[in-house]
Amino acid sequence: MQLGAFSISLAVKDIAASRAFYESLGFSVFGGEQAQRWLIMKNGTTLIGMFQGMFEKNVLTFNPGWDSEAQLVPGFEDVRSIQNRLKEQGIALDQEADAGTTGPAYITLTDPDGNAILIDQHV
Repeated sequence: MQLGAFSISLAVKDIAASRAFYESLGFSVFGGEQAQRWLIMKNGTTLIGMFQGMFEKNVLTFNPGWDSEAQLVPGFEDVRSIQNRLKEQGIALDQEADAGTTGPAYITLTDPDGNAILIDQHV
C-alpha cells in the first residue's frame, strides 16, 4: 500500500511561536497562510504542518499522489483503493471517502494508541 508523502500535522497553540521555533531548527515555510493560522514547514524531505485551532491533537498525515515536493506521483494508489484495502483487513475508519467519486478525497482512522491518521488525497 503506497500512502504517499508523509507529514505530521501539529495542533499548535501559537502559530507564530511555532513557526519561529521550527525555523530555528532549519525548517522554512513551504506552503500555507500564517494569517489563516496554518503553515507547512519543510526541512529536506521532512514536512511539518502547523494548524492553530483546527485539530484537537496532532495528526499523522499521508498524501496519496504526492511526493515530498507536492509533485504528482504517476500511477499512485487512489485513496478509495486504500480505503477498500483497509476495510478488507478489518480496520475501522472514522470517516470514509465516497466510493462513487474520483479525484480529491480523504479518509480518517485512529491507531490502537489513539493517534489520528488522515489520508488526504489532493489530486
